[in-house]
Amino acid sequence: MQTPAKKSSTPPNSAQNDSAPTLETLQHQEAFIDRHIGPGDGQIAEMLATLGLESLEQLIKKTVPSSILSQRPISVGDPMNENDALAKLKDIAGKNKQSRSFIGLGYYDTHTPNVILRNVLENPGWYTAYTPYQPEISQGRLECLLNFQQLTLDLTAMGLANASLLDEATAAAEAMALAKRVSKNRNANKFFVHEHCFPQTIDVIKTRAECFGWKLVIGGIDAINSEELFGAIFQYPSMLGDASDLTDVITELHKHKAIAVVAADLMSLVLLKPPGEMGADVVTGSTQRFGVPMGYGGPHAAYFATKDEYKRAVPGRIIGVSVDSREKQAFRMALQTREQHIRREKANSNICTAQVLLANIAALYAMYHGPQGIKKIASRIHRLATILALGLEQGGLIIVNENYFDTITVNIPANKVQELTERCTLAGINLRMDRLAEHGTVGISLDECT
Repeated sequence: MQTPAKKSSTPPNSAQNDSAPTLETLQHQEAFIDRHIGPGDGQIAEMLATLGLESLEQLIKKTVPSSILSQRPISVGDPMNENDALAKLKDIAGKNKQSRSFIGLGYYDTHTPNVILRNVLENPGWYTAYTPYQPEISQGRLECLLNFQQLTLDLTAMGLANASLLDEATAAAEAMALAKRVSKNRNANKFFVHEHCFPQTIDVIKTRAECFGWKLVIGGIDAINSEELFGAIFQYPSMLGDASDLTDVITELHKHKAIAVVAADLMSLVLLKPPGEMGADVVTGSTQRFGVPMGYGGPHAAYFATKDEYKRAVPGRIIGVSVDSREKQAFRMALQTREQHIRREKANSNICTAQVLLANIAALYAMYHGPQGIKKIASRIHRLATILALGLEQGGLIIVNENYFDTITVNIPANKVQELTERCTLAGINLRMDRLAEHGTVGISLDECT
């Protein structure tokens, strides 16, 4: 009986084996196209044959007008596999210079609790930004949105809130539109925008007003002529950080039947007098600093609150509480006849969506910390601003805003602005001086991560 040859327990000596594969040939080179869930080569060939064509290039030439079809070949480089593409992207990202931002203007660093990060923000089951269209299978998300609305009401002291809008700037434009709809000053065609509103908010309001033929008056409080206005908007605290009470100016607006809109920092309202107690008709703003990462400027969830009497003029989704067929509590979308999918061109707004993922993160952030935890966070931010203000004053600088929550604006000699900019760049610090440096003022906004 022949004994089988024993197999070697060690691999052959590749260094001495000329036929051994090279490392390059052993590299896994699977391209992205192999993971593509669209049509494969065979399906593409079958569709082209059905059309009587030989290639995709021929299809494009027959479809796209020659007047707009590029005659130059597209230069996109050789295809990469996934590992090479990720390495390339990391190399590009590594060239970024990371700086600590103290710019503020509605964007702040915040801590996202890991339990929310793992189970909501990074969970595909929560990814969609849309309001659930099947409430019977989305009760959890709707309940969370109801908590978001309640969070908004508690901090603004208003009567009704929606389930979020796209961002603070567009929410402010929606507030202007609501003001026009409900203002009893029917002949007025002007809207006042305080000059210390956030610049991005002013820009979006300008665009919306131009499209509707409304005239804007941008300036300080002294520029207000209430008799000509259907509404006005104020930033609270202002771009400069000023957190002065707006009760008197709102009262004056109401005497002339104008609507008062306040764009408020929701975190500041934990400590400051809420706009609802000042008489505001609409309060809006961003919930970004409630656990939502800055994300290079978005997306973030805006909140929108108003008086109950204006509920049928509100844009966006509203979550309400009802009962199901078994008489048990159920959550649903309420007052949908305001919206575009029902009223079409007669809807209150073409915004018939929400930032559900980000709104729920903000709501869960508040629930995670609880009222006392949120108050501690806000109090710490304000305490940091107080310490900063004291240090700046002791250094001989003049603080512009007497009342503040988290933002300090100081006067800087004009001949020192360039030097300050260079020193901040070297230190990896971004301050708010792009629009204000010409006036010799610099802003510093503090946050939860300071």
